[in-house]
Amino acid sequence: MFVWIFHRLSGLLLILLLGLKFFTSFFLMTKDQKPDWAIVLHTNPLSDTLLIVLAVFHGLYGVRTIIMDLGVRREKLLFRIFTALAVVLSAGLLAVYYTRNY
Repeated sequence: MFVWIFHRLSGLLLILLLGLKFFTSFFLMTKDQKPDWAIVLHTNPLSDTLLIVLAVFHGLYGVRTIIMDLGVRREKLLFRIFTALAVVLSAGLLAVYYTRNY
């Protein structure tokens, strides 16, 4: 039940966060005078961190759901495996994000 609720909520949050990124990038790419609020929102590390973590968990829990739809009934084992994969992948991507040099 947790995965089902998390998958729905993370999908909604991803839509909102990606919409925010697209909206702010429009202002940053098309205007000569870049609005301060758009710069702050677009370069906010919290929103980028949420995007990375939510996208990884949402994607891997979606793969877990597909595997269960194909007939594998080991729900708890799949939950543990995909949660561990998501934590490791999220940590790796966040390490790359926070140590980039540009």
